[in-house]
Amino acid sequence: MRAEPVDPQRYREASRATWISAALNLALTVAQLVVGWAAHSQSLIAHGLHSFSDLLSDFLVLYANRKGSHPADREHPYGHARVETAATLILGASLAAIGFGILWEATLRLQAVADLPPVEVLALWVAIFTAASKEVLFRYLRRVAERLRSPMLAANAWHTRADAASALVVVAGIAGALMGWKFLDLLAAAIMGFMILRMGLKLAWESLQELIDTGLDKDKVEAIRRTLLDTPGVLGLHELRTRRMAHQALVDAHVLVDPRISVSEGHRLGEQARQRVLDAHPEVADVLVHIDAEEDQALMSSGVDLPDRDALMAHLQGLLGEEAAGIEKTVLHYLGNRVEAEVFLPLETCLDLARMNRLEQRIAGRLSGDPVFRAISLNCRIAPK
Repeated sequence: MRAEPVDPQRYREASRATWISAALNLALTVAQLVVGWAAHSQSLIAHGLHSFSDLLSDFLVLYANRKGSHPADREHPYGHARVETAATLILGASLAAIGFGILWEATLRLQAVADLPPVEVLALWVAIFTAASKEVLFRYLRRVAERLRSPMLAANAWHTRADAASALVVVAGIAGALMGWKFLDLLAAAIMGFMILRMGLKLAWESLQELIDTGLDKDKVEAIRRTLLDTPGVLGLHELRTRRMAHQALVDAHVLVDPRISVSEGHRLGEQARQRVLDAHPEVADVLVHIDAEEDQALMSSGVDLPDRDALMAHLQGLLGEEAAGIEKTVLHYLGNRVEAEVFLPLETCLDLARMNRLEQRIAGRLSGDPVFRAISLNCRIAPK
């Protein structure tokens, strides 16, 4: 059974834009290669090969868009969004290779300019039409990419803008060649190759940064920090980490809460903080909130390995002695390098004032030198019974 896209509307818009780009690139590829060969224009042929690479990249984008829109599964618990990133990396690398090839070929031909046949005027008109078409396509693709927040579509859009700019260079080169300066056609091809090489390296580098979990920029991280700190009940924040996932981002944060609230209340505060970030920052796909009773650095610097609950309860029973028999409940607070205990006694024990007096004296005498417990409080539940 084929998986449905997580966001069908986004998938349809991205697919439609890419198909439009593919159709135009197919037409321009054929026109430039045929006319460039017939009109003896090396720069137009080079640009035609570049348009052919655009066509291949369009199909790469279509594949990545389909795969990237699939929901999370067992093998990909965070979803498939980074297929877009990988596609952008491949696109950038291919652009860099094509740009270098065009630059190298033009450089070799510049060494034998006198042997080149004259360029015909038809090549100029095709180059002008190509530049205008690419600019219109760029503006359309950029609008769609910004609306969908898709780095893959944005990469394709700027790829198209590079085509439009390089087509203008081709226009200038062909015009110069028609005026008698044959070398300008080859110089235009070389300049175009350099522009393509530069754009490819830029796209590949940005994609690589995302794949190695580079965080969001400073301003966005600070905005997320303020949102978390403004959550009622959150006392502090540390270890805020972010990473990109295609057009979205993932956030991890440790928030500090009152150490004496219940586990359920702490969990609720964490969920509230998480939801506030998701509501205030649409680019964030998910937030993992870790609840802390105190700063993690304080625990790590203490160097004390506190016993687990079973050992603590046995130690606590030894401290309290038989006077505290029948304990109903004990709440332990691990704070810093010590433990604080809230002990709940049966009602009949609490009503025995002499017994409670002996318990208090016993605790006071033994607690001061205890290596584990910092404080012990005695409590009695009156209602409900």
